[in-house]
Amino acid sequence: MSLEFLSAFKFIKKETFLHRLDPRSKLLLAITYTISALLFQEIIPLLLILITLLPIIIIGRLFKKWLKSVKGMSFLYIFIIVLNTLFINENGLSFAIAMILRISIMISAFSLFFLTVDPNDLALSLITMKIPYEYAFSFSLAFRFVPTIAIETQNIIDAQQSRGYEMQKKGIINQIKNLFPLLVPLIVSSIKRAFNVAEALESRSFGNKKDRTFYYTISYSLKDWIFSLYLILLLTFLICIRINFMLMPFWFRWGLPL
Repeated sequence: MSLEFLSAFKFIKKETFLHRLDPRSKLLLAITYTISALLFQEIIPLLLILITLLPIIIIGRLFKKWLKSVKGMSFLYIFIIVLNTLFINENGLSFAIAMILRISIMISAFSLFFLTVDPNDLALSLITMKIPYEYAFSFSLAFRFVPTIAIETQNIIDAQQSRGYEMQKKGIINQIKNLFPLLVPLIVSSIKRAFNVAEALESRSFGNKKDRTFYYTISYSLKDWIFSLYLILLLTFLICIRINFMLMPFWFRWGLPL
């Protein structure tokens, strides 16, 4: 069982253009590409949208990490193809490929966000968006626990294998069965960790003081405004394409003869 998928949401500190952007502009990136992926159900436009993400991934020097995250989703991709091919009509394969591209776009966009945003900057950006500190801190805390959960998952896998469980069996049915000895202890340990965090916050009087000060602040720079403008124009363009595509006559849309 591969954990590359979870590693795609662990912050990596680098000095790149993408890392230096404001977290809010990168959040806009994730939202823009998620909406763009949900606009289409056809393979070609979804593939083109995914291709537009590749230069951003390369600029952030995250191409290898992105490939690992895609590899980590291979089980889900195979499941989608098998399910749609066996139980849906003759267009099941093309629909499955379109859904795989859609999922890849959304996972890639949010992976870029988590890989390039420091948890502290994330909390500050949410606070500057007038989100209450308690909610901003909670989201940032959940963000921090992603690598912890990945490490604990690997520890559980190693522990179960030492007890004789064959966690690396191939096949969809076997991989589904392998989830039970993994998920049960993972859920229990997560609940225990949540109680420990809650007690630690309560012992420090979390939320008692409403007016807080911060060591540093973040602000939108010129490059953030330019990048945000690009994303808004891209989303507007794709929405126009979607509307025009829907308004086309059926015979013209699918290239049918008159």
